[in-house]
Amino acid sequence: MDIAENLSQIQERIKQACARSGRSPRDVTLVGVAKNQPPEKIRAAADLGVRHFGENRVQEAKIKSQECPAGLDWHMIGHLQSNKCRDAVHLFEMIESIDSRHLAENVNRAAEREGKTMPILLQVNVAGEASKFGYTPEQIREDLLIINQLPAIEIHGLMTIAPYTTTPERVRPCFKRLRELKTDLEQQLGAPLPHLSMGMSGDFETAIEEGATLVRIGTLLFGSRSG
Repeated sequence: MDIAENLSQIQERIKQACARSGRSPRDVTLVGVAKNQPPEKIRAAADLGVRHFGENRVQEAKIKSQECPAGLDWHMIGHLQSNKCRDAVHLFEMIESIDSRHLAENVNRAAEREGKTMPILLQVNVAGEASKFGYTPEQIREDLLIINQLPAIEIHGLMTIAPYTTTPERVRPCFKRLRELKTDLEQQLGAPLPHLSMGMSGDFETAIEEGATLVRIGTLLFGSRSG
């Protein structure tokens, strides 16, 4: 598995997707999904300039981050249990998967104890899939201002996981709805929400065309997972 070649191809595809949508590649950040990937692959990607890595489980991140280079930005991208908030706040530079006010409040308390301001994204289940976590658009409007008042967290934007498909064009409406929701919430908040985390290995180009600023790519970068 040639991570250097994979990364080069991904970067070129990001560049082309940005060109199609009139955006700069500098506005899109690659988050390498490290779930079930060995530390040596993370180190290889870091040596090639990848700085942001996503983990789905707190315990895996706790172990793996100790075996990887210092100075990397780790993102929590999986469902976060309330009893893991303290470790998550300590380990991660961003928690992308805040899916309830209760969880946001727990993260806020953990961040206050840590003496840290925690950047978060609010996860939205745009497609309404029963198998996925996340706010409905209606629920997020109800909780937005309350969460924004929590002193030790900062809302940086929205995240979604689109339905799996082999035809990326089918999930374009999902990405478009998240972008439109972000615009609505910015008006409600009276402040910008700079990030849209959406798009993975199978659909990241479509997500970029619809405004993604963070794309979470694992298989295309690292190859198949080891577990």
